[in-house]
Amino acid sequence: MSKKLRNSAFLLPLALAACAAAMQAPEAPQAVTPPAGSKYSMTAVGIGEITYECRAKAGAADAFEWVFVAPVATLYDGNKKVVGKYYGGPTWEANDGSKVTGKQLAVAPATGTGNIPLQLVQANPAMGSGAMTDVTYIQRLNTMGGVAPAAPCAKANAGAKQQVKYQADYVFYKK
Repeated sequence: MSKKLRNSAFLLPLALAACAAAMQAPEAPQAVTPPAGSKYSMTAVGIGEITYECRAKAGAADAFEWVFVAPVATLYDGNKKVVGKYYGGPTWEANDGSKVTGKQLAVAPATGTGNIPLQLVQANPAMGSGAMTDVTYIQRLNTMGGVAPAAPCAKANAGAKQQVKYQADYVFYKK
């Protein structure tokens, strides 16, 4: 066996091991971990903005607060290639047209201040066929930014909207 062939035979298992490690689900707090049997599918980094609106607090006269309205983010793969988008619903839509919506099951505190919580979402059946087909759970991890604005919210600026930048990893699981 030539030296070049021996080296490539040695490197191939290392490369495959690295790929397998990259295909493992990241660690997360128990509260936002999908049920046993969920299989890691992919991770996408969402970079975008969350819109908040200054509104009257329910049941509190003359009290106002910033209320979550909707997110919008571009989803990127590990090579910084755009693979989809994320928007209100919540909805994750792949470039191939497949998409899923879902409902929040759990949250866990994020590390650091000013970061939105980690999240576990149960996906509804996918619409269309493609990357989102058979997705059952989605985690939001490694959040940066996204909390409600620090700007004052009062009667004088009721109805005002502000966008807050954020970033998060969205981890997709299938059956």
